[in-house]
Amino acid sequence: MTHPPDRSAALPKYIQLSELLIRDIDAGRLLDGERLPPERQMAARMGTSIGTLRKALAELTRQGLLTRVQGSGNYVRQPSKPTGVYAMFRLELLDGGGLPTAEVLSVTAMDKPADLPSFGTHQTATRIRRRRALNDVPIAVEEIWLDAGAGALDTQSISESLYQTYFKHLNFWITRAEDRVSIGRLPRWTPADFGAPGTPCGYIERFSWAADPIPVEYSRTWFDTEKSVYVQRLR
Repeated sequence: MTHPPDRSAALPKYIQLSELLIRDIDAGRLLDGERLPPERQMAARMGTSIGTLRKALAELTRQGLLTRVQGSGNYVRQPSKPTGVYAMFRLELLDGGGLPTAEVLSVTAMDKPADLPSFGTHQTATRIRRRRALNDVPIAVEEIWLDAGAGALDTQSISESLYQTYFKHLNFWITRAEDRVSIGRLPRWTPADFGAPGTPCGYIERFSWAADPIPVEYSRTWFDTEKSVYVQRLR
């Protein structure tokens, strides 16, 4: 069992813990029916207080991912489909799981470049560039384009979970996404401490939909295949 990275984040500590456990369950690091360690032992291992851990476990119970048996302990329940804040985040560490975090590199409102595929209803969009990590291990850079018809964002409004940001600030939720995974090369704007532009890497193109039949968002992610892997589980 891993522990959350030691860093400040927009998500409350107990949500970070619950999301880390959710991803461990989804990755098979915690098995269906498995009894979790005693709460005091878990709290010490995860570097948190008993109270915060219990809030995280209560969140898992609320989502149907944990059965709490009085006098016996907490037992894992495998979900029928991915759940949690990062249910649509498909990158994992090579040994599974990992808590996703994001560092915003830039946020720019601009005309859509000619090389972007068709999405949304407007000619302008907000472009968000971020560096992604799992348990503080940098694993990807990404570029997200949000159609202007959905609204506008600035750096201050963006939280760790972009989909939660959409819901909180723009009043819509991403309901489905289509990923196209291939091989790419790191873009020219890649931070120098992540890798050299042009370096071969994993590549994901994603179209995301809200309520309308036209995708509202287009994104592309360049990921380090020596540190992470794209995982899609079928249940």
